[in-house]
Amino acid sequence: MSDPAAPHGPAPLPRARGPVSAALVAAWREPPHDLPAHLDCDAVDPLTDEDLQLSLFLCYELHYRGWAGVDEEWEWQPSLLALRARLERRFEAALRRLVGPLPAVVEPAALPAALVALTRADDGPSLAATLHRRATLAQFREFVTHRSIYHLKEADPHSWAIPRLGGAVKAALVEIQADEYGGGRPERMHAELFRLTLDRLDLDTGYAAHLDAVPAVTLATTNVISLFGLHRRLRGALVGHLAAFEMTSSLPNRRYGNGLRRLGFDEVATRFYDEHVEADAVHEQIAVHDLCGGLVRAEPARAADVLFGAAACLAVDRLFATHLLTNWTAGRSSLRPTAADEVPLAA
Repeated sequence: MSDPAAPHGPAPLPRARGPVSAALVAAWREPPHDLPAHLDCDAVDPLTDEDLQLSLFLCYELHYRGWAGVDEEWEWQPSLLALRARLERRFEAALRRLVGPLPAVVEPAALPAALVALTRADDGPSLAATLHRRATLAQFREFVTHRSIYHLKEADPHSWAIPRLGGAVKAALVEIQADEYGGGRPERMHAELFRLTLDRLDLDTGYAAHLDAVPAVTLATTNVISLFGLHRRLRGALVGHLAAFEMTSSLPNRRYGNGLRRLGFDEVATRFYDEHVEADAVHEQIAVHDLCGGLVRAEPARAADVLFGAAACLAVDRLFATHLLTNWTAGRSSLRPTAADEVPLAA
């Protein structure tokens, strides 16, 4: 277990997964300086490339809690930002290819219905059903290990939209985020509730503690929100992502909680999931009508971005679910081979 007295500080740098992440880890052990101008990652599939996704995660984390021992001046080092921009262009292009064509024009009044249609048409594999009915304890621990990368910073990436919105649209987002942050009660913050789940499953509760264990597709599920959140031009995609996230949350979280109960866990272990069953049903309505609908009423040109963000959320989650289920069906761990022994597959 990590030190419970300091669970919220910056994580240590992870192991590199290729030349770009290796160059970053090496450079960040020194004071800020220019990186080689040619540094880039020519990935065949940016969504599953270990080096590209880890490199993006490394760069993005400088805007969250940073990295232990890394000079905070690196956050705005120009050559690092240039490298990040090159990686982001590859990542965003891959996301747009994955999502495919979407309506170029959606009338503001039709946007909520378009979001509902998008989520209902999602035909991804039911990871939640597997975890509910038949997953072993080891598989559930793997799932929680994967999700720790996002849930221990839950709500933070979407909060980048708050200063970029105004009026009723901002108020709608703040209403959602206030619940995510526990309504002013630290022990009710969703990230803290998830920390309890990790602890009950006898997993390290430290921030980003499982980074070395998870594959690129897991990092992509968080990197996509950071990409949208750190670019003002993608604020529509960010709120669209949040809407899809909330619209597809209540039933899966009910199943996750029931899956843990099936495995004999108590209400402390399931509290994170139980909290989301009711909260996200309310958040869904706010996100679809007040947040996304309000933004598009104020800025009609953002409708396509909203749909792109929602579609990207669903598509990347499909990749994530497929990765877990494919490996489990084959009797393999879904974690990276170098760390799979930390959460064994056999119950």
